Amino acid sequence: MEIYVVQPKDTVDLIAENHGISVSSVVYDNQLVYPYPLAVGQALLLSSGETQAPSYPAWVNGYAYPYIQQNVLNETLPYLSALSVFSYGFTTEGDLIPPALDDTFMIQSALTEGVQPVLTLTPLGPDGNFNNYLISAVVNSQDATDNLLNSLLAMVQEKNFQGVDIDFEYIRPEDRIAFAEFVAKVRNFLSPYGYPVSVALAPKTSDTQAGLLYEGKDYRLLGEAADSVLLMTYEWGYTYGPPMAVAPINQVRKVVEYAVTRIEPSKISLGVPNYGYDWTLPFVQGSSRAHTVSNQEAVQIAVEAGAAIQFDETAMSPFFRYEKNGQLHEVWFEDVRSYQEKFSLLPEYGLRGMGYWQIMKFFRPNWLLLEDTFQILKL
Repeated sequence: MEIYVVQPKDTVDLIAENHGISVSSVVYDNQLVYPYPLAVGQALLLSSGETQAPSYPAWVNGYAYPYIQQNVLNETLPYLSALSVFSYGFTTEGDLIPPALDDTFMIQSALTEGVQPVLTLTPLGPDGNFNNYLISAVVNSQDATDNLLNSLLAMVQEKNFQGVDIDFEYIRPEDRIAFAEFVAKVRNFLSPYGYPVSVALAPKTSDTQAGLLYEGKDYRLLGEAADSVLLMTYEWGYTYGPPMAVAPINQVRKVVEYAVTRIEPSKISLGVPNYGYDWTLPFVQGSSRAHTVSNQEAVQIAVEAGAAIQFDETAMSPFFRYEKNGQLHEVWFEDVRSYQEKFSLLPEYGLRGMGYWQIMKFFRPNWLLLEDTFQILKL
């Protein structure tokens, strides 16, 4: 596959003609919408017509909620090794709480496609936010832990899950060791039944990194406790923060460089965002709130506003500004150029694979580029 950046006066017909490919392939591969307007600076993925079997094997996981559209799920599953169903909660006594919506169709669809369905365990409270009181109550109680372990095994066996992912955030610093021991207990309990256990890690760059997101996550201990880990290498640009790339490659690289000194690289998956943000300007700390957009929606906004997409060479991420109803906006998102930069980290550091947060919106260029780059592992 070749990446082409749209120039002034380009059209789909002209690009196809100049590259000796069909208009239909350009339209399909890039999910272009009739009458196929383009934004200057837009990155397109073009089929070269040559095929070469990718040599680097990668484990590809995608997170999804049970309200994912069936057609989106069906289109995405061929590119996945695992599907993490988000999410199962629990009480302070260790009783498991299934999602409000039935996830059976997700599990069955995954299994049919040879994809490993994974139960994602989260400490979400009634308000839908991560609750570190729940974490502390369970990881420090053997009775609650035992109850949760038995509940997990029963649920995994009943619903035919093939693994468990532990996604606990905002862990109290004083629970750092207890949490790592909890992950080890889950792994030791489920391992004899053939169920692997993974754990999600906040994007740290040092052992002493301050902040509630980081202090409760000990990379070395958790790397030893779990079968695999996911580096949540996204959300530098986030809903309540200033405009910037969601996953700037310079920051992502720093996390990977630290992680491989604490965890066996073959256990590490790289977190990859499948979304962007639209901020209004000027940004005001404490009151500004960015709007989440899909990568395809971001390009459509640029097209409709007549905005030229730029590319930050440090973050290796696309962005643009536009005006609507007298209000200035700034948008950062992902495209095939930014994904290609992230993909290159896997063979460079010998990583296991990647995990997408999340796959609720289908962005075909990403998956075609991934398929062209990696040998996707299946069950």
